[in-house]
Amino acid sequence: MTTSINHFINGEETAGSGAETQPVFNPATGEVTGELQLASTADLNAAVAAARAAADTWAEVSIAKRTAVLFKFRELLAANTPELAQIVTSEHGKVLSDAAGEIGRGLEVVEYACGVSQSLKGDFSDQVATGIDVHSFRQPVGVVAGITPFNFPVMVPLWMAPVAIAAGNAFILKPSERDPSASLFMARLWKEAGLPDGVFNVVHGGKDAVDGLLTHPDVDAISFVGSTPIAKYVHETATAHGKRVQALGGAKNHAVVMPDADMDVAADHLTAAAFGSAGQRCMAISVAVAVGEAGDLVIDKLVQRAKDVKVKNGTEPDADMGPVITPASKSRIQKIVGEAETDGATILVDGRDLVVEGHEEGFFVGPTLIDQVKTEMSAYEEEIFGPVLVVVRVDSLEEAIHLVNSNPYGNGTAIFTSSGYAARTFTRRIQVGMVGINVPLPVPVAWHSFGGWKDSLFGDHHIYGPDGIRFYTRAKAVTTRWPELSEASGASFAFPSNEKH
Repeated sequence: MTTSINHFINGEETAGSGAETQPVFNPATGEVTGELQLASTADLNAAVAAARAAADTWAEVSIAKRTAVLFKFRELLAANTPELAQIVTSEHGKVLSDAAGEIGRGLEVVEYACGVSQSLKGDFSDQVATGIDVHSFRQPVGVVAGITPFNFPVMVPLWMAPVAIAAGNAFILKPSERDPSASLFMARLWKEAGLPDGVFNVVHGGKDAVDGLLTHPDVDAISFVGSTPIAKYVHETATAHGKRVQALGGAKNHAVVMPDADMDVAADHLTAAAFGSAGQRCMAISVAVAVGEAGDLVIDKLVQRAKDVKVKNGTEPDADMGPVITPASKSRIQKIVGEAETDGATILVDGRDLVVEGHEEGFFVGPTLIDQVKTEMSAYEEEIFGPVLVVVRVDSLEEAIHLVNSNPYGNGTAIFTSSGYAARTFTRRIQVGMVGINVPLPVPVAWHSFGGWKDSLFGDHHIYGPDGIRFYTRAKAVTTRWPELSEASGASFAFPSNEKH
């Protein structure tokens, strides 16, 4: 049995008028579980029109009433976490605890958005000149579109929508076609929370839907998370059409292991950070940079831990890791590992031919550990987005910093060390947006902002937190004078100078 996965436009689920559909798979079994309705141009236009109409009304709703909806949505999301996690696991493949974890991190952003009244406060300057005051405040941009990836079908939309909605915007979500059902579940929760129709919409589709949002004259801003080539395309296309854009791209995250690190701690965290969610995280550690004797000290521990990872259907309670998202992803991972082997790297743990009993048609790749990797190999250069950890050996912290800074990506990085000096030096000199000290996945909490540098971010604003507020609002400054009528004259053709008043 397959289910029809619809759009959510103006407060209602609809199959739309599009003639095209696309299958949705359970990656653990290879079975088709859903038939996704793809939007026509008319469907996309209907969603934008609904959002445009709703945005004008929602922007005038008081902050108190907006946050009341946010608080209710937060309660509903927390109460429905187990069911939503099941939906994520069934279409993405990640284990249930990981699915629940991404919902929990998304909840942090909802909670931040509940306090939007503090973030929207403006400034006031009294008597800047005689009888003249200046104040500033922030207003919503209008209609915001969020284009989100498959790897976090709940968390990434929650990085965007709650902040945008709390700030007074209407939101259109274009989720990944690979695991779209979570977006519809959240749309129902928004409606149950009391959000007016049209403020949150979901439209499914591929490149045509994306291009439609990037070029539509009634879409004011675009938030995107995905690969670097697409992030660059989104930024260039949308800005050329006069839109505000934040586009988060790919990553090649390095973790530096110093000889003075606790090797058991480093190996535990590297294993989890590399193989959790089958490596399908933009913050996954995919490169371990072993400094000096750290290479020999940590490698045996990594081998044993990689072999101990339990790869199963994500619904099984003792599973550590599930499948990758598609057969194409599996083939690509296998190809890159094969190229590394051909180029002279050492395959210490090989997960290419893993078969999970009872799930022979599933899209599984086992944990893979590759030593002696060189920077010119595809296993180093490419974002593999799979359960592959490569080890690059260097002689010093200086060389490690140079290696990381030479990489075109600048999303996240980490260092494992017991030296405060090494940690501080690394933190200050590394050209990466998010840094962990003995923390492998340095995803900032919701009241900070998430975002990388270099080819990992296109646009000026990071996502959620204070940067999210700034992105989804525009500042306005107002200069006010209320003179006595008898003193209202005295205008000058010269440019006004406050010093003279």
